[in-house]
Amino acid sequence: MSDSLLMHAQPQPLTPDSDPDRIRDRLPFLYRRDLIKRGIRAFLESRGHLEVETPCAVTVPGEEVHLYPFETMRETPQGTRETLFLHTSPEFAMKRIVAATGLPVFQFARVWRNGEQSNLHLPEFTMLEWYHPHLNLDGLMDETEALLKAVLPPALTCPKFDGPDITLDLTRPFERLTMAEAFQRHANIDLLPTEGNAQKLADAAGCSLRENETWEDLFFRLLLERIEPVIGRTQPTFLTHWPASQAALARRDPANPATALRFELYAAGLELANAFEELTDPAEQRVRFEADRSMRRRHYPERADWPADEKLLAALPHMPPCSGIALGFDRLIMLACGTQRIKDVLWLGA
Repeated sequence: MSDSLLMHAQPQPLTPDSDPDRIRDRLPFLYRRDLIKRGIRAFLESRGHLEVETPCAVTVPGEEVHLYPFETMRETPQGTRETLFLHTSPEFAMKRIVAATGLPVFQFARVWRNGEQSNLHLPEFTMLEWYHPHLNLDGLMDETEALLKAVLPPALTCPKFDGPDITLDLTRPFERLTMAEAFQRHANIDLLPTEGNAQKLADAAGCSLRENETWEDLFFRLLLERIEPVIGRTQPTFLTHWPASQAALARRDPANPATALRFELYAAGLELANAFEELTDPAEQRVRFEADRSMRRRHYPERADWPADEKLLAALPHMPPCSGIALGFDRLIMLACGTQRIKDVLWLGA
């Protein structure tokens, strides 16, 4: 640790409304947070990525069905009012920048997701997102693995509330496991032929459908119960090639259109990142947005609505082939610090 950082580690004068003792207790974690952020910046900048900033208050917060955005109001000097939302991800804005410039870009973005609160979730948190033009999904996995190995030690001990500590080995190549392979290996389920048929998936899984449970609901229940607890424990795992219905903003795999070019990264029981080889077809993206919007209206009719992001749709034809990733920065710091509570790695909580 540098002398300047050590100097700032000394106790500071207290104020009546501060929580100094708790912050002081967390200083080792907070220094590590700062050092890892600097390391990530250096890594990405060395590969030609430009750091960008995008607005947090936007007219379109995202289209993920089950995310609940914060709502606010903008008032102009003329007195007109416009509903805005705090973004759930900077993805749409960053893709517009890539489309306009063709540059690889990254951002440490503050993002907001209402109604989330647990040891792993907070309504406000930091997301590291980067987009790399002319890099496919395999290349993005290579880059992500290299980044983690550059900023983390070769081995990490990760305490678990529900069992013995885990030692995560970062010296070996990260595992790459398709979703179909994961379901076959860990749940004895041939997943892809069941897509869209909830009863067929339930039969293959040897379980009963819950009331009104869809194929997607059951897929995520099985993923949570049978797959996520056993992957990425001692060796980080990329879970790749998701069923096509779970493509979101990803391209379908030309070699197997039943799957999408998407991965999630798991390490020591934590879901760290979600990534796509990006869809650049505006017509297909519009169809997907409309399907998501219809589903959101059915599930959450009480929530605010917003228009489709026409600026993003207009930009997509100009976007080069590109892969992009959203990595939970706070969770990465939890992993580095060996804590199971996200609040332990924050300077202040709301």
